[in-house]
Amino acid sequence: MTLAAASPAPRGAALMASRRRRGEARSYDFRRPTKLSRDHVRVLHNALETFARQCATNLTQVLRTEVKLELGGIDQFAYDDYVEHLDNPVFMSVLSFEPLEGRGLLTWSLDVAMAMIDQLLGGSGAAEQPQRPMTGMETRLTRYPVERVLHELALALRPIVRVDFGLEGFEYNPHLAQLAVGSETVVVASFSLSLGDRVTEATVMLPFAPLAPALHDATSPQLSSQAQRERTQATALLSARLGAVPVEVNARFRPLRVPSADLLTLAVGDVLLLRHPRDSPLEVTTNDVVFAHAVAGNHRRRLAAEIVATPAGTTTPKDTP
Repeated sequence: MTLAAASPAPRGAALMASRRRRGEARSYDFRRPTKLSRDHVRVLHNALETFARQCATNLTQVLRTEVKLELGGIDQFAYDDYVEHLDNPVFMSVLSFEPLEGRGLLTWSLDVAMAMIDQLLGGSGAAEQPQRPMTGMETRLTRYPVERVLHELALALRPIVRVDFGLEGFEYNPHLAQLAVGSETVVVASFSLSLGDRVTEATVMLPFAPLAPALHDATSPQLSSQAQRERTQATALLSARLGAVPVEVNARFRPLRVPSADLLTLAVGDVLLLRHPRDSPLEVTTNDVVFAHAVAGNHRRRLAAEIVATPAGTTTPKDTP
């Protein structure tokens, strides 16, 4: 039996497509704020459209039949929500992506996965395919087209982030693939995958957190060489002017605590014990911040303070990491 292109979309495809209908209200969970901005989606959209074109060409050569792959949309999901959208059973490739942490998923229908194996073995792929987990031989055969897909995905994402995708294995029950915490934010790109007369939805799921820094860098405005030179010059001028700003510096004994009653009764001739050790250096401060130590002395006919090494066990702001 051959699946016609006009056949109803899978449950997962219908649910994901419904989120992208224009004019339709979407629920917003304030406990899970949107992290994927429009700029992030724009950058990913350009990369994944390139991936779809190159991947379709690559799979067409491998399977010797026409393959079409069209990007449908890019969405943010909680991991649990994404898993609920997948059919059961479904063909899932578990991915790693070095040097980033976390794992992702590449999915399409089990029917199409079995048809790919049929074509790799010289068949037409048009026959009705079994809905069951793959045997060991079938698993080894299907690794080849999946690895070609991952190669194209890594090349397409290279302008955003350089990663090496690895294939860790296959799963068929979405609820058994515990790749992330249920509430973790994931990025899901959905595609329409056509293999001959068979049409299914394919998805690429990647955790958002490891990708966030690269997406932020890719969407940050890029300065021209002239703007960069002007910014460097302005930084140098600002540093030079700040270096000429006068600040008040004090060399002081250790602070002394005095009861308020004693302080109010101070009179001429009273003596305050400073309790500052004779061999201990003075604190050099500015704005009540100790930044060095010094010993009292004189320079020509003026009193002076000579900067010395910080006593052991004492830290200054410049010593602090």
